[in-house]
Amino acid sequence: MENPYHGLPDSAFWRRSVSRVPAEEFDPVTAAPFTIAQSDKVATAGSCFAQHISRTLMKEGFNYLVTETAPQTEGAVNQNYGVFPARFGNLYTVRQLLQLFQRAYGLFEPTDRVWRRPDGKYVDPFRPQIQDPGFDTTERLEEDRETHLAAVQAMFEDCDVFIFTLGLTEGWVSQVDGAVFPLASGVVAAGEGEYAFKNFSVAEMTSDLAEFIRHLKAVNPTVRLIFTVSPVPLIATYEPRHVLVSTVYSKSALRVVAEQAVQTFENAVYFPSYEIITGPQARSRFYGEDLREVAPEGVAHVMSIFRRHYLDGTGQSVPSSQAPRTDFRSTQEREEEMQVICDEEALDG
Repeated sequence: MENPYHGLPDSAFWRRSVSRVPAEEFDPVTAAPFTIAQSDKVATAGSCFAQHISRTLMKEGFNYLVTETAPQTEGAVNQNYGVFPARFGNLYTVRQLLQLFQRAYGLFEPTDRVWRRPDGKYVDPFRPQIQDPGFDTTERLEEDRETHLAAVQAMFEDCDVFIFTLGLTEGWVSQVDGAVFPLASGVVAAGEGEYAFKNFSVAEMTSDLAEFIRHLKAVNPTVRLIFTVSPVPLIATYEPRHVLVSTVYSKSALRVVAEQAVQTFENAVYFPSYEIITGPQARSRFYGEDLREVAPEGVAHVMSIFRRHYLDGTGQSVPSSQAPRTDFRSTQEREEEMQVICDEEALDG
């Protein structure tokens, strides 16, 4: 008899690759099917954590794709231009991503066109916090959305690599046409329709992500896809249970959905940012005092692993323990760099 496990690499064994490895040297990526060249146009979307990837790409001099740029007016740069390739804000659920594509290409025309804030200003229900002052008129909002959706089309068609960070399973849905929103009506603005809470199942999300990928490949056949799951816990749950229980369900379900996608589609890979931050080898050291926000050390570790395996020509052979450099900036400067745009924070405002 021969033990079939004999001869497997160290990464296949817990003792050799997890429990005996210092947290700062832990690297669960065993192979990268492709790398990102500096000339590749890279687009990102998803939850708040996705913004760390875009910042790393820009800092390393890679070609981060921005298709919606700020108009040359005072204050425009502060209205979320460049946070993502286009001003779509946080896409927490897979259904949001699918519907963004459908809206950009005229495949879905939602009934909800505008929501109104308590101060009387209008907002886009699909990106309610994208512009701090809001819009004075519905006409101005519609003009901005038309420009925005054209930029979304350009992003999908022009990107060489599309990175999506799956964040949540919970969302709010229009009872009229099934439109999904990043925030419930009433959190920062209100619509006039009927809305219901929705916690998407694995089957629903798997179907949605597969449909999105087929749509994307129809307009961009050579695009390469990277999926990851946000390690940031839910800030609140609408389920009648503890927020920790909802968090575990949400992240577990999203991890399965990502796995189904990479097993089904070519040029699609999974990057384990969730496992790097939440795994037992981290011993919770990568979370801040609130046990939710990822600490700068955690972000740096995730990005060092991403850089080593996926960014071409940035030193793939350098151990992650050697990657961090002495940082002489003040604590305030480091914290400001870590700040991200997160619609979800309004739930506990």
